[in-house]
Amino acid sequence: MYAEILAAISMAITILSVSLSVCILRHAKRQIAEMSDALEDIQNGNGNRRILSGAHELTAPLVWQINDVVRSYEDRLSVCRQTEEMNRQLMTSLSHDIRTPLTTLIGYLDAVHRGIVTGAERDDYMETARRKAHDLKEYIDVLFDWFKLGSGEFSLNMTTVDLTGLTRDILVDWIPILEEKQIEYIVDIPELPFHVWLDPDGYLRIIHNLIQNILTHSKADQIRLSLAKKDAEIICMISDNGIGIEKEDLTHIFERLYKCDKGRSKKGSGLGLSIVLQLVERMGGTIHADSTPGHGTVFTLSFPAAEL
Repeated sequence: MYAEILAAISMAITILSVSLSVCILRHAKRQIAEMSDALEDIQNGNGNRRILSGAHELTAPLVWQINDVVRSYEDRLSVCRQTEEMNRQLMTSLSHDIRTPLTTLIGYLDAVHRGIVTGAERDDYMETARRKAHDLKEYIDVLFDWFKLGSGEFSLNMTTVDLTGLTRDILVDWIPILEEKQIEYIVDIPELPFHVWLDPDGYLRIIHNLIQNILTHSKADQIRLSLAKKDAEIICMISDNGIGIEKEDLTHIFERLYKCDKGRSKKGSGLGLSIVLQLVERMGGTIHADSTPGHGTVFTLSFPAAEL
């Protein structure tokens, strides 16, 4: 009798196991069909589609992995769309900024070439053409720097440099420009060397872009540059006494293509400060800006001092 009972129980367990397996397989098959439909929907462009699965279900690990892959793909696609839109805005902006000085340059040179202007007026036309040519070079340099940074082709040659001597050498080339524009310059650089691990050309571009930004936008008549050592860092401060930057604009000035609209010139590519930020960060430094509208702006650079 016991044998018959055990046999019945065994048979019941077998039947139950088979039924349960069939149910699991049917449910798994239904889930796989749902997964196939979802993947086809995603392939057709619906990046928001997700596959649902409970934690206890057989296909749960696979479903979660697929959802993670789709989410990661959609995030990368979103970044690509934003980059594409930024590049479109960049090309639209720069095409206008380049076309305007180029058209003016050609007009002035044609007038000189045809003899329409002579004497002192001819000299004025040539001077205007020279300035427009420099404007074109500035835009093209910024454009090349931006695309090289974005593509990873901008290589840094890091080395230990004396920042005091390097900064003086950079400022020497700016002095004639500042004097021509009647801008007072105050330089506070100690005689003792400050050694920093950075790329000299990258640092030159940083200082160049910051000064150019002041000349283009600030309407300042005074620029101050100072170097100092604080603990294990070298601090470079570049300030002006210009119109300043509004608080709502200040948090965005290092974003690419951002241009301040209130009380500031629309001239410029909107890339100069973004390039500065990228270069500073790639060299292990930091930068931030402080400004009071009507009283000027201060850019503060910080680089780790090099150990000799």
